[in-house]
Amino acid sequence: MNKYTLEQVYAQKDINSNKIRFKKVCELFEKQFCEKPQRFFSASGRTEVCGNHTDHNCGLVLAAGVSLDCIAAVVPTDDGIITFRSLGFGEERIDTSDLKAKQQELGTSAALIRGVCAGFAQAGLKVGGFKAYSTSNVLKGSGLSSSAAFEVLIGDILAGLYNDNHPDDIEIAKISQYAENAYFGKPSGLMDQMACSVGGFIAIDFGDVKAPTVKPLKFDPAAHGHTLCIVDTKGDHADLTPDYAAIPAEMKAVAQVFGKNVLREISREELEQGSVDVRRKCGDRAYLRALHFFDENERVRKMTKSIENDDFDGFLRLVNESGDSSLCWLQNIFPCSQPQNQGLAVALYAAKKVLDDRGACRVHGGGFAGTVQAFVPNDLLDSFKREMIKLFGDECCYELDIRAVGGAEIDLGGVV
Repeated sequence: MNKYTLEQVYAQKDINSNKIRFKKVCELFEKQFCEKPQRFFSASGRTEVCGNHTDHNCGLVLAAGVSLDCIAAVVPTDDGIITFRSLGFGEERIDTSDLKAKQQELGTSAALIRGVCAGFAQAGLKVGGFKAYSTSNVLKGSGLSSSAAFEVLIGDILAGLYNDNHPDDIEIAKISQYAENAYFGKPSGLMDQMACSVGGFIAIDFGDVKAPTVKPLKFDPAAHGHTLCIVDTKGDHADLTPDYAAIPAEMKAVAQVFGKNVLREISREELEQGSVDVRRKCGDRAYLRALHFFDENERVRKMTKSIENDDFDGFLRLVNESGDSSLCWLQNIFPCSQPQNQGLAVALYAAKKVLDDRGACRVHGGGFAGTVQAFVPNDLLDSFKREMIKLFGDECCYELDIRAVGGAEIDLGGVV
């Protein structure tokens, strides 16, 4: 993690608005703690472009940091206590002398803070106290990974305050995932944290979970006359954790039929040859989800080549294929327990109608509720937004840029 200026982190059109955000968080910090902050940090949200639900089975993913982020004003303390306040939420106090997971903290930001600290300590890194005030424009429950951005932010703060800007972005991502899995209680893969921490447009191969490979790619939909849009369908994520957890569990159950732990350890040929046994032991949905895994990995490979060859039409075709596979085979567009709630399917239908065989759209993130991703031709952008607002209300359609920097300490250069 390095220190960056506002101009290095944000698009030119967003610099002034982010100056205002940092001034505001500075004022909130002073009001809360009666002193001026000393350091400033930011961690981006993320968008997954291809590789839906492949990371947890050591698959391939294309993802990017985006122009929405979680920021914090910080002062280090020498008492070992982390006091963390977020705008719109309560205050968390974590004693870093006690880093054991707490049952009563499951699903809370306190669990994430304690978990990141525990991950640092287990890695032989220093942990210390600090005061922080944070604000975020990463939409909660949006598939932009607000929790991963928060985890990476905590890791960035610990790296900057106590570890001479170590560990690197990939290690911070792995520690963040550990916090989410072991302390927060969500069995997520590593993709969310990796994209938030590393930033830019990247291809990730999770074949070796201890040392995933990250390949930066030069890609900007704006250069091809398209805008990246995220549509919030205003769905409720409450009680959906079992639906999310079932996907990696079913994929791993299929792998276990072959004596392996994850699908990456078997081949598509083995899966198809053993289809009768897999369907009998795991069920048809698990078999279809496994087929999606192998198809999606191949799409990531093809999409990477499309980007490298500047084949934007090929890229769009593969985005649509990824979305169709998630709808039909992965089956994460709506929860089976709530067939009356199909906001994602409604959004996808409307998006395809407006786009009319142009652009591309797909489910975004974990699925079941939340958001749709679309690459919209600029001449259709106004009509696309009108249709989404008609269905899901104001402030449902967000235009995003790819952010080159993931986790970062910000040098405000006299802004505050």
